[in-house]
Amino acid sequence: EVQLVESGGGLVQPGESLRLSCAASGFTFIRHSMSWVRQAPGKGLEWVSTISSGFGTTTYADSVKGRFTISRDNAKNTLYLQMNSLKPEDTAVYYCARGAYTFNDYRGQGTQVTVSS
Repeated sequence: EVQLVESGGGLVQPGESLRLSCAASGFTFIRHSMSWVRQAPGKGLEWVSTISSGFGTTTYADSVKGRFTISRDNAKNTLYLQMNSLKPEDTAVYYCARGAYTFNDYRGQGTQVTVSS
Protein backbone atom coordinates (compact mmCIF):
# COMPACT_ATOMS: atom_id res chain seq x y z
CA GLU A 1 0.00 0.00 0.00
CA VAL A 2 1.36 3.39 -1.00
CA GLN A 3 1.64 5.77 1.93
CA LEU A 4 2.81 9.38 1.98
CA VAL A 5 2.95 11.05 5.39
CA GLU A 6 3.77 14.73 5.65
CA SER A 7 5.10 16.51 8.71
CA GLY A 8 6.69 19.79 9.68
CA GLY A 9 3.89 22.26 9.13
CA GLY A 10 2.97 24.94 11.62
CA LEU A 11 2.35 28.60 12.34
CA VAL A 12 5.15 31.01 11.53
CA GLN A 13 5.58 34.72 11.03
CA PRO A 14 6.34 36.29 7.65
CA GLY A 15 9.99 35.94 6.74
CA GLU A 16 10.51 32.81 8.79
CA SER A 17 11.30 29.30 7.57
CA LEU A 18 9.85 25.81 7.77
CA ARG A 19 11.01 22.44 6.55
CA LEU A 20 8.41 19.92 5.46
CA SER A 21 9.11 16.21 5.29
CA CYS A 22 7.27 13.39 3.58
CA ALA A 23 7.88 9.79 4.53
CA ALA A 24 7.08 7.47 1.64
CA SER A 25 6.42 3.76 1.80
CA GLY A 26 4.80 0.96 -0.17
CA PHE A 27 6.58 1.63 -3.46
CA THR A 28 10.06 1.99 -4.94
CA PHE A 29 10.66 5.62 -4.05
CA ILE A 30 13.79 6.11 -6.13
CA ARG A 31 11.92 5.28 -9.35
CA HIS A 32 9.37 8.07 -9.09
CA SER A 33 9.30 11.80 -9.55
CA MET A 34 7.88 13.44 -6.46
CA SER A 35 6.14 16.75 -5.98
CA TRP A 36 4.76 19.19 -3.47
CA VAL A 37 1.39 20.73 -4.16
CA ARG A 38 -0.67 23.04 -1.98
CA GLN A 39 -4.21 24.23 -1.51
CA ALA A 40 -4.98 27.59 0.02
CA PRO A 41 -8.33 28.25 1.70
CA GLY A 42 -11.04 28.60 -0.92
CA LYS A 43 -8.69 27.94 -3.82
CA GLY A 44 -7.79 25.03 -6.07
CA LEU A 45 -4.78 22.80 -5.98
CA GLU A 46 -1.53 24.57 -6.89
CA TRP A 47 1.64 22.86 -7.97
CA VAL A 48 4.69 24.01 -5.97
CA SER A 49 7.70 21.92 -6.97
CA THR A 50 8.83 18.64 -8.53
CA ILE A 51 12.00 16.61 -8.21
CA SER A 52 12.67 13.93 -10.78
CA SER A 53 13.81 10.39 -10.23
CA GLY A 54 17.31 9.62 -11.41
CA PHE A 55 19.26 12.89 -11.60
CA GLY A 56 16.92 14.69 -9.21
CA THR A 57 16.19 17.59 -11.54
CA THR A 58 14.12 20.22 -9.74
CA THR A 59 11.46 22.61 -11.00
CA TYR A 60 9.53 25.29 -9.16
CA ALA A 61 6.47 27.40 -9.54
CA ASP A 62 7.32 31.05 -10.14
CA SER A 63 5.60 31.97 -6.89
CA VAL A 64 8.16 30.04 -4.80
CA LYS A 65 11.27 30.10 -6.98
CA GLY A 66 14.30 31.32 -5.04
CA ARG A 67 12.59 30.78 -1.68
CA PHE A 68 11.72 27.06 -1.60
CA THR A 69 14.03 24.09 -2.14
CA ILE A 70 12.83 20.56 -2.85
CA SER A 71 15.10 17.62 -2.12
CA ARG A 72 14.95 13.90 -1.57
CA ASP A 73 16.85 11.27 0.39
CA ASN A 74 16.38 8.05 -1.51
CA ALA A 75 18.09 6.02 1.22
CA LYS A 76 15.45 7.20 3.68
CA ASN A 77 12.51 7.27 1.23
CA THR A 78 11.90 10.84 2.27
CA LEU A 79 10.99 13.99 0.39
CA TYR A 80 11.66 17.46 1.77
CA LEU A 81 10.61 21.03 1.13
CA GLN A 82 12.70 23.78 2.69
CA MET A 83 10.65 26.95 2.75
CA ASN A 84 12.40 30.24 3.44
CA SER A 85 11.19 33.84 3.47
CA LEU A 86 7.63 32.68 3.96
CA LYS A 87 4.82 35.02 2.99
CA PRO A 88 1.17 35.12 4.09
CA GLU A 89 0.18 33.97 0.60
CA ASP A 90 2.09 30.73 1.24
CA THR A 91 -0.58 29.77 3.77
CA ALA A 92 -2.06 26.48 2.60
CA VAL A 93 -2.28 22.78 3.21
CA TYR A 94 0.82 21.25 1.66
CA TYR A 95 0.65 17.80 0.12
CA CYS A 96 3.37 15.40 -0.83
CA ALA A 97 2.53 13.68 -4.11
CA ARG A 98 3.86 10.91 -6.27
CA GLY A 99 4.39 12.02 -9.82
CA ALA A 100 5.42 15.19 -11.57
CA TYR A 101 3.56 18.49 -11.37
CA THR A 102 -0.14 17.79 -10.70
CA PHE A 103 -0.04 14.48 -12.55
CA ASN A 104 -0.14 12.64 -9.26
CA ASP A 105 -1.53 9.20 -8.59
CA TYR A 106 -1.10 9.43 -4.83
CA ARG A 107 -1.08 12.31 -2.36
CA GLY A 108 -0.66 12.38 1.38
CA GLN A 109 -3.13 13.80 3.86
CA GLY A 110 -1.36 17.12 4.01
CA THR A 111 0.22 19.39 6.58
CA GLN A 112 -1.02 22.89 7.39
CA VAL A 113 1.31 25.84 6.94
CA THR A 114 0.09 29.18 8.26
CA VAL A 115 2.09 32.35 7.79
CA SER A 116 0.73 35.19 9.87
CA SER A 117 1.92 37.98 12.11
